[in-house]
Amino acid sequence: MLTRRTLLAASAVVAAPTIVRAQTTKAITLYYPIAVGGPLAAIIDGYCKDFATASGITVTPVYAGSYVETVAKAVTAIKAGEGPHIAVVGATEIHALVDMDILVSLNEMGLDAEGQKWVDGFYPAFMANSRKNDKTWSVPFQRSTAIGYYNKTAFAEAGLDPEKFPTTWDGLVEAGKKLVKADASGRTTRWGFKLAADVGNAQWTFGALANQAGHVLMNQAGTEVYFNAPKAIEALNFWRALAYDHKITPQGVTNWGTLPSDLLEGNSAIIQSTTGNLTNLRDKASFPLGVAGLAGKEGVRTVVGGGNLYFFKHASEAERKASMAFARFLSTPERAADWCMRTGYIATRPDAWETPALKAYVEKFPAANVARSYLPVATGEISTFENQRVQLALTNNIQACLSGAKTPAQAMEDAQSEADRILKPFKKA
Repeated sequence: MLTRRTLLAASAVVAAPTIVRAQTTKAITLYYPIAVGGPLAAIIDGYCKDFATASGITVTPVYAGSYVETVAKAVTAIKAGEGPHIAVVGATEIHALVDMDILVSLNEMGLDAEGQKWVDGFYPAFMANSRKNDKTWSVPFQRSTAIGYYNKTAFAEAGLDPEKFPTTWDGLVEAGKKLVKADASGRTTRWGFKLAADVGNAQWTFGALANQAGHVLMNQAGTEVYFNAPKAIEALNFWRALAYDHKITPQGVTNWGTLPSDLLEGNSAIIQSTTGNLTNLRDKASFPLGVAGLAGKEGVRTVVGGGNLYFFKHASEAERKASMAFARFLSTPERAADWCMRTGYIATRPDAWETPALKAYVEKFPAANVARSYLPVATGEISTFENQRVQLALTNNIQACLSGAKTPAQAMEDAQSEADRILKPFKKA
């Protein structure tokens, strides 16, 4: 009996580059971050098995936690003389990883005309974090944008149109106030809106808010940040005001991992999360699930995120070729479409959206196309040298502000000072 998996595996034999059949290596290791809901590990396991069937090469996946944990474990293992041959790591880590001299570029591995066509076939918005110093260091795989998920039943009960999600900050505040519920004692039982401010996620949330205020947080070279600019302060002031002035979100720090259950269990009418949670939330919601672009100061704006496939320098020539073959296997139009349908992550290539399977899926489930439709108004996530240290400096100050210890202006000034100190060695004289 033919199934989708056997069809995908069969098509891969034809689509996989000829280098697969010329390998001498029989095994490579993949590090992969598990950080959102849903059966992602089972899907990756399946792709690895399909690739082994098509190529004879075993890919051993190592599930390494969050993006931050994955890159830390990969670097530690590589420095110890081991580690992955290929890994899904945050796309923002390009500056730091190139600076560590542990990557091998696709240029060095060798790209023939067919390979260059493959690289050129990804969405430009997702390739922005893939190139540095005129070389391509990674390719998009697990990519997303921040989007809004909401309870349509809650909207209707609050007298809001469940088919019209607010597109401006003012509209979001107005809707959020109507969506808040409290018990007889005045205790809030349902918040209007929740967004994450914990370590590893606050910078992504803030990246969307800054874009919504019309601000870019860093330069392309990864050597400067602009945290204390007026529009950055405005963005943080709006975030803080949601809790302290408008009272539609809790004061303090909300954790990323609780957001899906907050929505599913009725603790929040709206959450800001990743497209990677789309399929999981759709399957588990007991109410009509709304999916929308994020409201901005004057219109919808968002931030891209997620992980790319990186290749490591310590791998042998045969292991490098096998790693590239696996990357091409994962990003065939049919498999990119399959990944999108089964997870909610955005298929990273336009040709994937032209496959019959994904076109039929979008026709049946239009929400699957929401995130892709907002790529033109998305900005890149913060990406600098010493990226994790810079992000932590920003996160610590965001949290201080949201907890009431600092004003937005002071928090952004302190974040700027710390980031300037960290980035000083990387600025050209």
